[in-house]
Amino acid sequence: MPTDTPIGREAQALPGVELLWSGRVPDHIADALARPHILDGEESTRLAAFVRDTDRDSYAVAHVTLRRLLGERLGLAPEAVPFSREPCTHCGGPHGRPVVPGSPVHFSLSHTSGLVMIALATGPVGIDVEGVPGDIGIVADVAAQLHPKERAHLAALPTADRALAFARCWTRKEALLKATGVGLNEDLALTYVGAGPQPAADADWLVADLPADPGYTAAVAVRRTTPGPAPQ
Repeated sequence: MPTDTPIGREAQALPGVELLWSGRVPDHIADALARPHILDGEESTRLAAFVRDTDRDSYAVAHVTLRRLLGERLGLAPEAVPFSREPCTHCGGPHGRPVVPGSPVHFSLSHTSGLVMIALATGPVGIDVEGVPGDIGIVADVAAQLHPKERAHLAALPTADRALAFARCWTRKEALLKATGVGLNEDLALTYVGAGPQPAADADWLVADLPADPGYTAAVAVRRTTPGPAPQ
C-alpha cells in the first residue's frame, strides 16, 4: 500500500472523513508506473493521451493510489474497484460526483504540479489542492467571478497578500463544489466559502483548510453528520 502522509490531526479528525492522503508525485511515480494493470480502460486511455510528462505522472500517481486505497478499504483488488458517476446536481448530466456503485465509501482526489491529495469519507466529500498563482493578473481576472463578499475581502488586502488568500478561497470553493456534485458548472458567485483565515460557516457542509507544502493551498469539504451553524 502507498504510505499515508498525515495531513494534520485537526484535519484527520473531521467528522465523516475516514482518510486523508497526501503525496508528492516524484516520491510515488516509479511505483505508480509499475502498476499499469490497476487502471481500467478509460483511465489507461487518458494516461496515454497526456503530452506532458508532469501531467501524466500526476494522473498516474493519483489514480493508482486511489484504487489501492479504495481496494484496501473495500476488500477488493485495486483493479476490481468499479467507478461510475452520479447525475450532475446542476444539470442532470452524466458527469456528476464519481462514486463506487453500491459502496458506502465516498471519495475525492485532486492533483496539481507535483502534489496529490485524496479523501475517503462516509458521506459526500470533495478535496482540492492548488499552487498559489504567481501572476496577480490571473488572480484579478478569476477573483472577479467569486462571491461578492469574497471579492470585497480580496480587494481590501495588500497586493502582496492577495494571491495566497485567493488560492485559499479557490481550494475551499472547488472542494465544496466537488462534494455537492455540481463542480465548476455552477456560477462561482453563488457559493460563499470565504477568503479569510477561516472558511465561512455552512449549515450543511463542513469545509476545512488542509496543511500543504509551501506554495500550495488545500481544502476538504464533507457533508455534516449533524447540523452546523447558520451561514453569516
